[in-house]
Amino acid sequence: MQLISFIGSAVFYLPLLVLVFWCVDARLGARLAVIMSASSVINTVLKVTFHEPRPFWTDPSITGHESRHSFGMPSGHAQSAAVFYGFLGIRWPRPLVWAGAALMVVLIGLSRVHLGVHSIWQVLAGWAIGGVIVVLAFWLGPFVVSRWARQPIALQLALSLAVSLLCLAASWTAVRSLGGWQWPDTWARAIVEAGGTAEPVTHYEGAAAAGGLFGILAGLSWTGWRGWFEAGGEVWRRLARIPVGVSGVLAIYGAGLFLGTTDPLAGFVVQGLLGLWVAAGAPEAFVRLRLTTRAPRVLTRPGEELSQLPQ
Repeated sequence: MQLISFIGSAVFYLPLLVLVFWCVDARLGARLAVIMSASSVINTVLKVTFHEPRPFWTDPSITGHESRHSFGMPSGHAQSAAVFYGFLGIRWPRPLVWAGAALMVVLIGLSRVHLGVHSIWQVLAGWAIGGVIVVLAFWLGPFVVSRWARQPIALQLALSLAVSLLCLAASWTAVRSLGGWQWPDTWARAIVEAGGTAEPVTHYEGAAAAGGLFGILAGLSWTGWRGWFEAGGEVWRRLARIPVGVSGVLAIYGAGLFLGTTDPLAGFVVQGLLGLWVAAGAPEAFVRLRLTTRAPRVLTRPGEELSQLPQ
């Protein structure tokens, strides 16, 4: 169950999405990255809004197999699984794909209940919210992407910042709504006994999630304006991109450690820079190092069909 739960965690999804974007299918990776990042922001805000305890915080008979100190409603693992595997299922509507996607969504949700970190209602809520997100993404996605891509790059970057600031405001409002809320003694004691720390509820997680969304949106906007890169190619070229891209991630992450993990501004900036590097900086480096080529830019105007123009 811990292995299944790991497959439903951000530690699993994030590297996988980066590899897909850099080395397999850039457009597929981009769409998934935006949807998953938006889902992360929504989940972060909802957890604080509901500030509902996890089962092992309130029921001594339940063993918490993870030292979680974030709130439990809705389940982030269940929500992410519904978004990720639901997206794949809708994109490739084949019986085998649907069966595999449904199985993974169910197993990940059940693993969270088995590990004592979520109630069945928190998992059901995560599934429902994730399902709504992925359906809206497929319904509104083509319209939004088309309109977004037609705007000048300066406006695209401004919109990226505006969207992220709205998310930041929503997170700030949720945290402020708690007022002088304090951890109940039983909740704090259960977290400590599970090996964690009952840290104060701050704006950091919401700011980091909003910063990551900004970096991804702005980075993809810049990459689309410059011209998409070819994620395919010879195997050695694909493999060579990984250390180049990872080196940039480690450099930014290492610099972020000096800024700390409690300052909301630092969280926003560091996650924003990581998103920008993954979505724009690394692809540009791949092109300049001749590990890939720039794809033909696709230009459209209202009432016109797609036309590919050479760089």
